[in-house]
Amino acid sequence: MRLRQSAIWLAVLGVLVLQGPSPLAHITPPVVLLSEREAVLGMTGGATKFFVREVRLTSAERDTMEQQWRWRPEDEIYRFYIGRDDAGNLVAAVTFLTEFTIHGPVRVAVGLGPDGAVKDTRVVELTEETFPWLQPLLDQNFTRDYIGRGSQASFGLSERLIQAAPNSMSQFYGQIVTSLIQRAAALFEVTVRKRDGKV
Repeated sequence: MRLRQSAIWLAVLGVLVLQGPSPLAHITPPVVLLSEREAVLGMTGGATKFFVREVRLTSAERDTMEQQWRWRPEDEIYRFYIGRDDAGNLVAAVTFLTEFTIHGPVRVAVGLGPDGAVKDTRVVELTEETFPWLQPLLDQNFTRDYIGRGSQASFGLSERLIQAAPNSMSQFYGQIVTSLIQRAAALFEVTVRKRDGKV
């Protein structure tokens, strides 16, 4: 009898493991606020030529990210959509980063200027469950507060935003968004700009 119970528990455990890293996550349907195409075109105004640049992080670059920004990138390859003008000058680069939470993924688009500063940024996708928590901040157009900031700047929520969204879950998800914006700026700085000799 005990052998049979042990076998049943092992089978249940096996199913939970096969379901993925977080069987306790309860992900609701996605809410798409902006398509990738809309984000890229909207954040590269003035560009006439577009390119995709994939960067594979080296071990040294991962170490730099961890030391300077306390984030060790999990993905091997990151993609930047590069917009250039007729003369070939960089207008902006756009990348998309996602944070997976127990309530589902939050995805952000970040447009970066040639100097590495944030040019534009938007929450492009989240879940039905997280949307009400982020809505007070989205209503305040909170991502605009980070335009002009480089990777070394502060990306915390301002007092204005904390007052607009006093709920702790709103602030939690707001911090997730702001950390994604900073990570995008850091990735651009460490890979594209440094490799191109712009740093």
